[in-house]
Amino acid sequence: MTTRDDGGAGTIAGLTFDAAVAELDAVVKALESGGQPLEEALVLYERGVALHEHCARLLADAELRVRRLVERAGGAMETVAADTDSGEEPV
Repeated sequence: MTTRDDGGAGTIAGLTFDAAVAELDAVVKALESGGQPLEEALVLYERGVALHEHCARLLADAELRVRRLVERAGGAMETVAADTDSGEEPV
């Protein structure tokens, strides 16, 4: 896990969702393993928060794009509970 000297804000904005999730996972593992000095742990935690926010934005953007595509196709969006145990198809 490498840390960024620029605070990471610029580098996070350019990350794809998959890359951001992978880095967030590495940050969480590093924090869980412990052993860092307090300042380094704080830097890791701040980066983790920024990565989480970036992932949330990317997911919200993807959801909006899907909604627009469905609306353009004339389809109606509906929420369906995913019940994998029942074996029934959603209506």
